[in-house]
Amino acid sequence: MDRDLVIIGGGPGGYEAAIRGAQLGKTVTLIEQGRVGGTCLNRGCIPTKALYKNAETVNSLKKMIEFGVSLGEFTFDMSTAQKRKDEVVNKLVSGVDQLLKGNNIEVIKGKASFKSSKVVQVATESGIEEITADNIIIATGSSTSLVPVPGIHLNGVISSDEILNFEEVPKRLVVLGGGVVGVELASIFASFGSEVTIVEFMPKILFRLDDELSKKLTAYLKKQGIKIMTGTGLKEVQQSEDGLIGIVENEKGKTELKCDYLLSAAGRKPNTDGLNLEAAGIEYDKKGIKVDGNYKTSAEGVYAIGDVIGGTMLAHISSEEGKVCVEKLCGGHNADVNYNAVPSCIFTFPEVATSGMTEDDAKASNIEYLVGKSMFGANGKALTMGEGEGFVKVLADKESHKIIGVHIMGPHASDIIHDGSMAIRNQLTIENIKESVFAHPTLSEVFYEAVCSCVGEAIHSMPKKK
Repeated sequence: MDRDLVIIGGGPGGYEAAIRGAQLGKTVTLIEQGRVGGTCLNRGCIPTKALYKNAETVNSLKKMIEFGVSLGEFTFDMSTAQKRKDEVVNKLVSGVDQLLKGNNIEVIKGKASFKSSKVVQVATESGIEEITADNIIIATGSSTSLVPVPGIHLNGVISSDEILNFEEVPKRLVVLGGGVVGVELASIFASFGSEVTIVEFMPKILFRLDDELSKKLTAYLKKQGIKIMTGTGLKEVQQSEDGLIGIVENEKGKTELKCDYLLSAAGRKPNTDGLNLEAAGIEYDKKGIKVDGNYKTSAEGVYAIGDVIGGTMLAHISSEEGKVCVEKLCGGHNADVNYNAVPSCIFTFPEVATSGMTEDDAKASNIEYLVGKSMFGANGKALTMGEGEGFVKVLADKESHKIIGVHIMGPHASDIIHDGSMAIRNQLTIENIKESVFAHPTLSEVFYEAVCSCVGEAIHSMPKKK
């Protein structure tokens, strides 16, 4: 039978698009070769955050004496942490399965490829099944990209998929890539006791981050014992008697880094292999499938969303694109994704979160702007938690006073950032925020104070010298 809508890929973008399609009255089929939830749920965001909580707990135990709690020596068991992580993941996967079932969405387990722009072939355990659909959405995500250097395929060179399943904590870990994945996993395993070195080709880690946050976070990570080598490239990986040797090079010359494992976290690539896009007349390149503003591909009735179209690869962007894409193809919905207001969160110690323009972005766009800043060290809630490190930085348009950027480093930054994201999305001004009442004592007060600081009206900050 013909389907109204077929979605290839059951990650956050795919399964949320499927559910939204069902809500709008479409007959939906979802094709997924593995477990629903995609990389984010099974091999990315959720497993990482489960281990992050373990690392956070270990860090808290190390400073319990500050709270009057005396502990003897304690041990950390990685296998128990893995068991807990798997339980969390399995519970969430089961929840997604039930949601799909509850919305009467047909789920087919298998690998899909195009026979034409209207026909998809699915290789299942029982054979090849052909499916015809009026509309097809490609949501196949992305996978780890390996740097093409000698020795990159040696045993011991691992991806984030593999390290998230380690049963033991490696003694020495080299992390290739100072992006979000690399920095998060470096933070987690340093907390567990690994000797960690981050190797980043760019001149700073988290290159797209506001420069001030990147510099401050670098200092905090080094304080935690993480070695960071920026402006450094990997040239070769060699086998040694007790592990691997990563040969890296920068302006100071070549250096040998001995390690038990080398984590390759230097980027991701769109998953287009095996889809037979040519048969459907779908244009793509190494950056991903080409789409227009409505996520339409070059083939009539075929759309693509999420990591497979390139851009900023975040689960919540994929989810939003999936829902917006379905609403647009169903007609009658004035939906869009405001990419300028998308929050990005980095789970390090302390957390980092950002939304909107950085100072460099504003300068490049010739926007005159105001800067406001407030420190967590002056916030009552943060100090009672023993987490006074970090700050909130707010950028506002100088003329209109609209909030254009919010950057946070500190406790629960990933939760507070949505105050900033909603302010940017709804074009709120400094005055709109100032006229709101924030509960005391809360961490969100730091955002409020940073906004007030833009115009020199923060109460709990020293006045700026004139």
